[in-house]
Amino acid sequence: MTSDTPGPAAPILEAVGLTRHIPVHGRRRGQVVRAVEGVDLALRRGQILALVGQSGSGKSTLARLLALGDRPTAGEIRFEGRVVDAARGRDRRRHFGEVQMIMQDPFASLNRLHRLRYILSRPLRNFRGLPAAELDARIVELLERVNLTPGGEFIDKYPHELSGGQRQRAAIARALAADPSVLLGDEPVSMLDVSIRLDVLNLLTELRDRDGLAMLYITHDIASARHVANDILVMYSGQLVEGGPAEAVTQHARHPYTQLLLAASPDPDRLRAGGTNGTNGSAGADGTDGAPGASGTGTVTGADRLDAAREPDLNTTEAAGCPFRARCPHAQPICAEQLPEPIDVGSGHWARCWLYR
Repeated sequence: MTSDTPGPAAPILEAVGLTRHIPVHGRRRGQVVRAVEGVDLALRRGQILALVGQSGSGKSTLARLLALGDRPTAGEIRFEGRVVDAARGRDRRRHFGEVQMIMQDPFASLNRLHRLRYILSRPLRNFRGLPAAELDARIVELLERVNLTPGGEFIDKYPHELSGGQRQRAAIARALAADPSVLLGDEPVSMLDVSIRLDVLNLLTELRDRDGLAMLYITHDIASARHVANDILVMYSGQLVEGGPAEAVTQHARHPYTQLLLAASPDPDRLRAGGTNGTNGSAGADGTDGAPGASGTGTVTGADRLDAAREPDLNTTEAAGCPFRARCPHAQPICAEQLPEPIDVGSGHWARCWLYR
């Protein structure tokens, strides 16, 4: 008997085994930084996928690869099931129209010498081929689509005449001008005041729900990822270490690194409950709270929090073992020998950790 429950939508943009190694110069010449290592992910229409991790984990490099701003060392990118050949001009132009990026700093990404009229007219002409007579009406429509209303009052403004939130909305409007299917947001709210971050995040969820866009939301803040994302992937040192539905990852984190990220994130519910481990009572494989380990408690200490906040070293070592093993409070001998395959911990939630074998 067949089920009437619809399955997941087919991916529109995929990364399959995507890898980027960057040669090191100077004293360490001959080595490579493993910026991205064998990443698989899929973006679907009408869904937001959050990519979470600390600085230097490879998130922005992965976004540039997906946008064809950088070339992978290995692996492939697929759009609507077809492999994208970055060497072919036709493939690149089509991809640029379908996949647009929203940068972290809107004041740097918008040309401060031009008015919004010019900034938004370029993608409309290059990707949509709109005649000059229709440009102004379309630009006003784009501005109002991102809640810069009335659009006629903003069309002739320079970027420096806008607030930080307004500039980021203008940057989103420029990305939408190409009529893309996919948006890649590289820390799109980290440069904004806390008071207006929620407005921009709500705008992104509105574009997802109303227009059916597929989005990759890159962030340090796992709490904001839970607010906007359907699914979350956690990245450390170029590798994905945990993933699944947003609620499952944030409420029942399995990988020790994810638990440390949650412990470093403000959580009023956890504070009221007196919790300390950032897992909100998630059960480990041995029935204890959090990930099981030598201590059997899974408790994250203050030292663990400080360790998790440090910038990662250049990942120039051979790709053997778990990259988090040197900082993991539950490291075992096997962690230095072999990286486990993703292990299903239930309901589409997975973790790459020997604790769950």
